[in-house]
Amino acid sequence: MKTFVQELKTRRVYRVAIGYIVAAGATVQVVGTVLPIFHAPEWALQVFVVLVAAGFPIALVFAWCFDIKAGAIEITDAGAGPVAVANQRRLWILAAVGSLIAASAVAAYWFWHPFTVEWRTQQPAAVNIPEKSIAVLPFENLGDEKQYAFFADGVQDEILTNLAKVADLKVISRTSVMQYKGGVQRNVREIAKALGVAHVVEGTVQRADGRVRVNAQLIDARTDSHVWAENYDRSLADVFAIETELAEKIVAQLKSKLSPEEKAAIETQPTDDLAAHDLYVRGKTLIESAIFSTPQQESLVEAVRLLNQAIKRDASFALAYYQLAHAHDLLYLVGVDHTPARLAMADAAIQSLARLRPNSGEAHLAVAKHFYWCYLDYDRARQELTLAQKSLPNDPVPFQLAGYIDRRQGRWADSTKNLERAIELDPQNSAFLQQIALSYQCLGRFAEAAHALDRAIALTPKDAVLRAARAAIELDWHANPRPLLSTVEASIAEDSGEAKNVAEFWLRASLCERDFDAALRALAVLPVDGCYDDTVPFPRTWCEGIVARMRGDAAAARKAFADARAEAADLVAKQPDYANALCVLGMADAALGHKDDAIREGRRAVELLPMTKDAIIGPLLVRNLALIYTWTGEKDLAFEQLSIAAKVPSYLSYGQLRLHPYWDPLRSDPRFDKIVASLARQ
Repeated sequence: MKTFVQELKTRRVYRVAIGYIVAAGATVQVVGTVLPIFHAPEWALQVFVVLVAAGFPIALVFAWCFDIKAGAIEITDAGAGPVAVANQRRLWILAAVGSLIAASAVAAYWFWHPFTVEWRTQQPAAVNIPEKSIAVLPFENLGDEKQYAFFADGVQDEILTNLAKVADLKVISRTSVMQYKGGVQRNVREIAKALGVAHVVEGTVQRADGRVRVNAQLIDARTDSHVWAENYDRSLADVFAIETELAEKIVAQLKSKLSPEEKAAIETQPTDDLAAHDLYVRGKTLIESAIFSTPQQESLVEAVRLLNQAIKRDASFALAYYQLAHAHDLLYLVGVDHTPARLAMADAAIQSLARLRPNSGEAHLAVAKHFYWCYLDYDRARQELTLAQKSLPNDPVPFQLAGYIDRRQGRWADSTKNLERAIELDPQNSAFLQQIALSYQCLGRFAEAAHALDRAIALTPKDAVLRAARAAIELDWHANPRPLLSTVEASIAEDSGEAKNVAEFWLRASLCERDFDAALRALAVLPVDGCYDDTVPFPRTWCEGIVARMRGDAAAARKAFADARAEAADLVAKQPDYANALCVLGMADAALGHKDDAIREGRRAVELLPMTKDAIIGPLLVRNLALIYTWTGEKDLAFEQLSIAAKVPSYLSYGQLRLHPYWDPLRSDPRFDKIVASLARQ
């Protein structure tokens, strides 16, 4: 009787096994490259791998049972008597071994596949929670008048701000703790775990008849036990003294070191005018909500009005100047009012802040924002951030800004590290996670971007903008606009007021889907701010022109583009070196057929803000110069610029190039297909 090994050789099972493994490996590689091009979902490749693996034991069984002789398939002789029994047993052993090998191959593929590596490496590690760590939760307003809700927020904010000045403490930032505002019963232990702290402060505030009653309690969240509590019933004029006393007593309870400088900073009252402080808190809240709100302009302008009122009441209110400078800088940065007049207002607010508190952390932080956002002076901004961190050890903003500056300079890994550090101090701030996701998208690391957005959505599951941003990854990654359109439709069905917040996503997905009726509906709810491309200020009329052109209404398109050109020309007239506005002007001229003007303006924009100066907006201007060349018939120059943009981290994506009507004039050229394929990611 032949041995099992001899039978395997005779029946050519070895050859089949080796041939199958080689062919299967090559096939999986090819399919893994091709599937994204046809926008197949990620699970399609996983299913394919399982099916290929399942075929391995089947191939071995076939190799045992059949043979090829003289070009014909014949059943292999199983023998008779004991030989037949032995061969039958060997067949079952072969099938079992083949199945075991296939299962091991699937397990190995799953373990070392990039997606699962990312998933494992992104799982949060066990957190070592410091003993001297604390979160000050929003205080409950017990007053009868709802207008005093801002007063309660102000009390909590001042206590938190005072504690945050103590370097020996880890204090969670305001944005994260404000997630727990409301009348819902709190689970202190779960909240502390989510925020990564050992202690929590809770309290109530009641303001009535010229008096204020404040109750505060310090809780050890690990045991859910009350460490300390205090009640105050004093004149309203003493509220800032109460806040200082509370902060100092909490520091003492936690046995934290308090330097003379920190003690002096805590005991410095923000203002003597309670009405001015109420206006300040309302303005600060508006600025925080404006970053990702729509329309942004109205929120920021209203914040400026409130802060100016606060300063009118108390001209020495330093923190009001800090927030006022912040609002002016944002209006300038995002292009809502990118004028010398707005810049001068920001300068004036910073000068007042520096005069009142020349060496404060807030003064250094305000100067850092100003030099970064308004002048792109990265080195000076970094110097100021270093100084700010010394006085504001628990403020996430210095790390946030450092992360943004790193990104502008193309230091992507450093940017992520700084943003993650900001998240440690402000763990419930979904905006930081959204920014990390943005970096991953620019790098083409879409699985990681999706993971970061999933984390953000877990914090604020009803945030329609976050949900749309998550769905938009499928558009950029796999050229599939349907998830985004479905998400937008679901958000609007849940709350029609969200339409304006997701209008830009809706418009982009509709254009990529070539559903121009849906694009018109999206346009109808687009905010007056326009359809900005990051900070490139495309006005609303630009979007109207694009939709009209795609719908075949040439007259309406021309009028809209002419209006957009007029708006951009007005910006350029006021600021001839404003690269973003020049880019819009060039695009409008290209759409109107003004070839020479369009090319000159587009080139000038790229010269003013090259990629070496700004790794985010620079590639965007190069991409738009490629569009200008495309629309003016200069295809060779268009491909030259498009190739440059495709080789660096940027907003340019596979889905955008593959689907957006912008690029239709280039679609018949093989050079375009090559660039599109280069942007495909597994």
